[in-house]
Amino acid sequence: MLRVIAGSLKGRRLKTVPGDTTRPITDRVKESLFDILGSDVADSTWWDVFSGTGAIGIEAISRGARFATLSDLNRLPIETIQTNVETCGITSKVQIIKADAFQLLTRAHSKAYDFIYIAPPQYLNMWEKAMQLLDLHPELLRLSGDAIVQIHPVEYKELQLQNFEEYDQRKYGSTLLIFYKPKEG
Repeated sequence: MLRVIAGSLKGRRLKTVPGDTTRPITDRVKESLFDILGSDVADSTWWDVFSGTGAIGIEAISRGARFATLSDLNRLPIETIQTNVETCGITSKVQIIKADAFQLLTRAHSKAYDFIYIAPPQYLNMWEKAMQLLDLHPELLRLSGDAIVQIHPVEYKELQLQNFEEYDQRKYGSTLLIFYKPKEG
């Protein structure tokens, strides 16, 4: 069961995407992620690049985030996100985009985000490509922001980035969270 674990929407059940094309984040990893970010979530803006169910953005909104962009390429995840956002009554705080993540990462956005969450399909090196594109477009993330990658630990490798640096990693069983921040200077 997928649910919101804290905040104003605590306990709301979220629909999952039919089939096995997505891998919803576990409550343990989600709780750990938001515990790490703590009070920085309040009044923040989020972009969940490979959104799937929308669970990360919805959790952020529940915990006080101001706005979330939830994007996915495929119809079933987009329909699931729309259902979850409507069920939670947060349509005014969410933008849903059906588009290719890599194209979105090369486009100008109307604002920079405080958090960009990258949790693509596993074992396809998509996280690397997403981080490399973000590195070419650092204006998508505020200077005080974080890019967070969720992958299986076997996928990890150190990336050579010009505008971002890795500053933390947390492993929870078969999930690895990698935290990046903009380089100073």
